[in-house]
Amino acid sequence: MEVGMLPISASKRGKLLAAGYTTLDAIARASASHLARDIEVSDSEALEILNLAAKTGVSDRPNGTSTTVVGGGQTAWDMLNDEKFSSYITTSCVDLDNILGGGIKCKDVTEIGGVPGIGKTQIGYSLIQLAVNVQIPQGYGGLGGKAIYIDTEGSFMVERVLQIAEACIEDMAEYSNHFHKDLQPCEVKMHPNNILENIFYFRVCSYTEQIALINYLDKFIMENKDVKIIIVDSVTFHFRQDFEDMALRTRLLSEMALKLMKLAKKFCLAVVMLNQVTTKFIEGSFQLTLALGDSWSHSCTNRIILFWNGNERHAFIDKSPSLKSASAPYSVTSRGIRNSTSSCKRIKMM
Repeated sequence: MEVGMLPISASKRGKLLAAGYTTLDAIARASASHLARDIEVSDSEALEILNLAAKTGVSDRPNGTSTTVVGGGQTAWDMLNDEKFSSYITTSCVDLDNILGGGIKCKDVTEIGGVPGIGKTQIGYSLIQLAVNVQIPQGYGGLGGKAIYIDTEGSFMVERVLQIAEACIEDMAEYSNHFHKDLQPCEVKMHPNNILENIFYFRVCSYTEQIALINYLDKFIMENKDVKIIIVDSVTFHFRQDFEDMALRTRLLSEMALKLMKLAKKFCLAVVMLNQVTTKFIEGSFQLTLALGDSWSHSCTNRIILFWNGNERHAFIDKSPSLKSASAPYSVTSRGIRNSTSSCKRIKMM
């Protein structure tokens, strides 16, 4: 079906045609972020166009059949094409990005937990790194997005954010000069203050506040364009304190997880949650596991465990439907998350 059938303004139809979106099928294969980038509109406007395309009618498929796309339904063909254009947020560690397929993936819910001794503060640095890196402009291989940071424990350190933001801008300048050696040095048109302004911080002091905030995020993201990551630090804290009704806790957690999954899909953003570690009696012995029980373990798409391997920090993919179980070394420095010392030595030798 032609784009001319869409009930949108003539200027938007013209932008779609100019960008090569001549049929509803072509629109359906695009994510909201890619469509917004191609036709130079906001993410919310792109999302509205995608919803209208889904409701308008029939899209032709490769096998010659026609399928009506209704009520947010999606075919396997659409899903396959979405995978080809997935967006990722770099972790600033090459080895870690490699095992993750490119970084933290948008539309996924990723859970991070660390074994005892890995350091709660150091794990927090990885979350802050993502809140900064999501803002790397598209011209530097980033998403040019914004971050929502939900702090349940009061561990957010704005001074640390400033340090990582300054380091990120320095890295971008180095990247620009490396790839434009024959040109004049390029100045990165970003200031650390700009990065701080694009992190929306929420401090929640109870599980009821946490649930209320997550219910409010749909409206908030619609009003504040280009949010590309939601960080919850930590998802566990308020649900492990004085919660006697475990059935109620399970139900509330399931509802919260479902809302976060829907937000990730609807707005093409990443959700990253920090979980705490506990012990569980398995096959005659106590073993370390992430908190909140077995039912919660199915609420995330990917699960990453941080641990020590000798004197080196490692990240291990414990669960993922699309990634192989693998581990990668990383370092926590004054500049944020970076390649491990051993990785740096290996790169220099090459």
